[in-house]
Amino acid sequence: MKRNSKAPSSGPRSKDARSGEAYWSGEVTRKSNALDLDAGVFALDEPEKIAASLKKSAEASARRKSPPFRSAMSMLTFYLNRAGRNLPQERKEILERAKTELRKQFGRLPEG
Repeated sequence: MKRNSKAPSSGPRSKDARSGEAYWSGEVTRKSNALDLDAGVFALDEPEKIAASLKKSAEASARRKSPPFRSAMSMLTFYLNRAGRNLPQERKEILERAKTELRKQFGRLPEG
């Protein structure tokens, strides 16, 4: 969602290349207060590595307010929802598979 351009600025924000308007979501991904993400975690090519990195970050964080699984899944979902419309289909599929892998690594796969 675009911020109102007339609202006071609280600092630098990421820019939309098409319009130059500021977005708060890029800053959240880069500077999450809950998780210290490894650089480039969402650019990794293997869902298992993305999930392992998010799991490690969530379990190591002393600032998160939710259990590690929820924090890790929330960050992955947030990234997909915010960046998803600009990502190639192949990248989206890798990130979607990372969700399944994250559930696996936390032992949260549904029975069946």
